[in-house]
Amino acid sequence: MSTPDPRAEPGGEHPEGITLSLHEAAPPDMVESMASDVVLELGWGRLIFGQTFSDPEQLAEVLREEAQGRRDICIYAREPHVLVARAPAELFIDPSHTYRWRFYEEVDPAPSLGITVRTLTDPVDADEINRVYVRCGMVPAPTDVIWRNHREVDAVDYLVAVRDDDGTVIGTVTGVDHERLFGDPEQGSSLWTLAVDPAAGLPGVGVALTRALAQIMQRRGRAYIDLSVAHDNTAAIGLYEKLGFTRVPVMAVKRKNAINEPLFTHPPETVDDLNPYARIIADEAIRRGIWVEVLDAEAGELRLSHGGRTVITRESLSEYTSAVAMSRCDDKRLTRRIVSEAGIIVPMGRLATFDEADHEFLAEVGDVVVKPTRGEQGKGITVGVTGPDDLDAALARARQQHPEVLIEQRAEGDDLRLVVIDHKVVAAALRRPAEVTGTGKHTVRELIEAQSRRRAAATGGESRIPMDDVTEATVREAGWSFDDVLPEGTRLRVRRTANLHQGGTIHDVTASVHPELRSVAVAAAEAIGIPVTGIDLLVPDVTRPDYVFIEANERPGLANHEPQPTAKAFVDFLFPGQPGLPQAWTPDEAERDRAESKKAERKP
Repeated sequence: MSTPDPRAEPGGEHPEGITLSLHEAAPPDMVESMASDVVLELGWGRLIFGQTFSDPEQLAEVLREEAQGRRDICIYAREPHVLVARAPAELFIDPSHTYRWRFYEEVDPAPSLGITVRTLTDPVDADEINRVYVRCGMVPAPTDVIWRNHREVDAVDYLVAVRDDDGTVIGTVTGVDHERLFGDPEQGSSLWTLAVDPAAGLPGVGVALTRALAQIMQRRGRAYIDLSVAHDNTAAIGLYEKLGFTRVPVMAVKRKNAINEPLFTHPPETVDDLNPYARIIADEAIRRGIWVEVLDAEAGELRLSHGGRTVITRESLSEYTSAVAMSRCDDKRLTRRIVSEAGIIVPMGRLATFDEADHEFLAEVGDVVVKPTRGEQGKGITVGVTGPDDLDAALARARQQHPEVLIEQRAEGDDLRLVVIDHKVVAAALRRPAEVTGTGKHTVRELIEAQSRRRAAATGGESRIPMDDVTEATVREAGWSFDDVLPEGTRLRVRRTANLHQGGTIHDVTASVHPELRSVAVAAAEAIGIPVTGIDLLVPDVTRPDYVFIEANERPGLANHEPQPTAKAFVDFLFPGQPGLPQAWTPDEAERDRAESKKAERKP
């Protein structure tokens, strides 16, 4: 990366996104003097270096200029309490700690974990950084800002952690070199937006990124690297202290905006107790000015009110889903019959009779899925049953959840969830079973437990990998045991089903799913008579029309599909006329999409 010297004379050219000037009173012999009024644009917001401002009123004014939807941070203000006093209705002191790693000794590299930490090589990397940001609930940045900073600003370093096996970006961190940016006499640097994809499945990615950035700064002769961490993030604080960071008396100041609101005000009493599936709806409603009352935080029940209209919801289930539609989804056998009569393809299946007829069906189709006719979150389901003894065990397991059990021929393909809201497909995602990646040091059991903790943390406790007979059997079928050390880089699937509550991961395919699959999802929802649902299909390829219908969920987890606008679509359905719903795919577009596909097929 190259850029003009940020300590150039006042009026000289600087890379777009950096605002600074030299102190006017600086003597001629101090050519390395610190620049003043330094503001660095990072896309998600601006870093405002408070120690470069001599006038607190000017600093307060810069903070007031924060753009909508951004998250500016003023760090190193000389007197943060005085700064806030200049605009107490607009500014607040961030409840975070600043930690510093002083480079007294050489920074050791992180051990090999099946990843490579590198800088950006292509604008696509900027998109991948934003994908990780969104998965971590962080504010994304315009990709052109990331790429421009990478190419033109030698004070900014973007690093990404990339899987060695498939090249997927699973983590990122941003570094700022204070000496290069404004001639810092302390020779400092700082670390920002450290983020690791919750579905990464590899331990130590954050440590590797932190060490790699620290090594870069140390090689340049920097004295330390700082970072800011929430005061109650005990896990992160423990990790940083283990690396060698110590707390320093440095405060950050932020502007009171909608993004920062939880930091300076108390949310409604039990909103923080909601699970992610109810919280995403509450947040969207609050954003639109809809009154939110939590009726039962544990159950995710809300009362939403606006303009004389009141609706009670339980996560994505509302009063507008009829009891009949809900019962149709609840009974998988009934769901099969209804969608099959609507012309939708379902796998061969039968209601278990718990006798020889079940074994005869297995012998006929060779491979089956056994599941209770009623239930959710994948409980009691066994996939890949091929032998009589396994069938009997699977039937007994399913029968513990409900006395009626369904046996279906197992179809090949990936598990595709399509979210249909008000006759529109608003999101589509592939769901994959839980898997772990070997480090060469940890046992399979340890890897599963670590991945389960990460999934639980990322989903508010909603997703965990059960350490049960099914997990053990899945591991054993792959040729391993819980006590084996999995070689570095080896990926092991530890569950047969892609259920998110059992540690599965979700991968957005909304932009690429075939129009016929969208049409099938809408048709299934209409046949059942349900306005909000998650339609599950097994598909060999999301870009092709082939599928087999599996089931319909009357309460799909909208939070699983971010950044797709599922919560916006849901609230728009509940309160028609409220702004905020992007264009979604509608059934009327199916014919147009099919026509375009046929045109493409006719071309030589």
